[in-house]
Amino acid sequence: MSNAKVLPLLQPEVEPCCPPLTERPLTADEAERTAKMFKALGDPVRLRLFSAVASHEGGEACVCDISDVGVSQPTVSHHLKKLKEAGLLSSERRGTWVYYRVEPAVLAAMGQLLTKAAAA
Repeated sequence: MSNAKVLPLLQPEVEPCCPPLTERPLTADEAERTAKMFKALGDPVRLRLFSAVASHEGGEACVCDISDVGVSQPTVSHHLKKLKEAGLLSSERRGTWVYYRVEPAVLAAMGQLLTKAAAA
């Protein structure tokens, strides 16, 4: 007989940016948040880093595992910081390394933005 408790899952503190583009025009605030995300992903190095984190086994990646993108380590840190500021990545320091993850809600919100609204 087990005394294990089932704990509720916590939802990440990520607010979806906006409804699908085909549903209605964006408000000024929604456009500002969305532009910040896409601007961060508009740089090839940032897009590669985001992709490396998103596709890494276990859903998170140590900076030591994703820094081989053809730029110096300080530049990698700069780009990761920009991705965090745009709300695309979160991070956690463990000892001397920093681990990055893409919250599932972020990917879902980005996917929802670019999908066609469901027919009524």
